[in-house]
Amino acid sequence: MPHPIYRVQSCDVVAPFTLQLRFDDGLERHIDFRPMLAGELFGPLRDLALFNQVRVDPEVHTIVWPNGADFDPATLHDWPEHEAAFRELAQRWEHASA
Repeated sequence: MPHPIYRVQSCDVVAPFTLQLRFDDGLERHIDFRPMLAGELFGPLRDLALFNQVRVDPEVHTIVWPNGADFDPATLHDWPEHEAAFRELAQRWEHASA
């Protein structure tokens, strides 16, 4: 069974560490990424200046940062289903680096 392919069309920083994302199917989602900013890849995004450099990659149609961090667009689209798992991962990353 094929699964839908979602594409991020635009993103705007609407608050510290919070993005408003618009998808090609018309869905708009606000996501506060602060609880997920841990670990080797996402931890550097705690620097607000780096976080605010987010952009939509025109090839893969998702959000990306200059340090290589990104998220799968389907995960972002269905964020309420995935948020708890990402928070849990971030907590594990935080404990591993302590």
